[in-house]
Amino acid sequence: MSLLRCEAVAKSFGGLQALAGVQFEVGAGEIVGLIGPNGAGKSTLVNTITGVHRPEHGSITFDGHEVTRLAPERITRLGVARTFQIPQPFHTLSVLENVMVGVAFGARGASLERAAREAAELLEFVGLADKAHHEPQALTIIELRRLELARALGSGARLLLLDEIHAGLTPKELEEARELLQRLRARGVTILMVEHLMQIIMAVCERIVVLEFGRKIAEGTPAEVAADPEVIRAYLGTRRAGGARAAGA
Repeated sequence: MSLLRCEAVAKSFGGLQALAGVQFEVGAGEIVGLIGPNGAGKSTLVNTITGVHRPEHGSITFDGHEVTRLAPERITRLGVARTFQIPQPFHTLSVLENVMVGVAFGARGASLERAAREAAELLEFVGLADKAHHEPQALTIIELRRLELARALGSGARLLLLDEIHAGLTPKELEEARELLQRLRARGVTILMVEHLMQIIMAVCERIVVLEFGRKIAEGTPAEVAADPEVIRAYLGTRRAGGARAAGA
């Protein structure tokens, strides 16, 4: 069953066509990768799905609800949340309080007492329990990304859009990230992830959607996408054995 459906989505900024008729679906429980060169329209698509931008054409539906022109907060309350390439915590709040914001004002809403309890559980889930009472400024960039993830989960997200949260990870951290993604799916969260690291895309995604200059040029399983001549030309390069060494950009 389709949880997210984008149909012929188009978005331009002045004379720049950022998205041109993008169409794909994400099924409930899937982990789907969204890849493409810099400037392909990946972040614009995430912003359009979450209501930051409104498309000129096309439609976006989430769990049967038309969300194309809804405000971001209404889309969040339906169960859609995202992370950012550059983490954006509330610097005047503690790590715990940052996650409490997501719980208290997200899809389900909660009292402060319940929000604190659920926020603590989420920090444990993402490995930040020992940083609960720290200020965000004390966290590393990797920890800040995990804080964003916990806050997004706290909102009650059923669809989570991850925007390049794995950049700069060590091999050990990448392995931990893969395990975390699998645990997220076990919680019933559907994931659409923008990522340049093909190693993790190939390891965790059932399907991959490829954009170039705002257009979808390919969609399929990791093996299908890695072997697609258009994808190789546009993005992956010739190093495509198993996808693990494919070039990023």
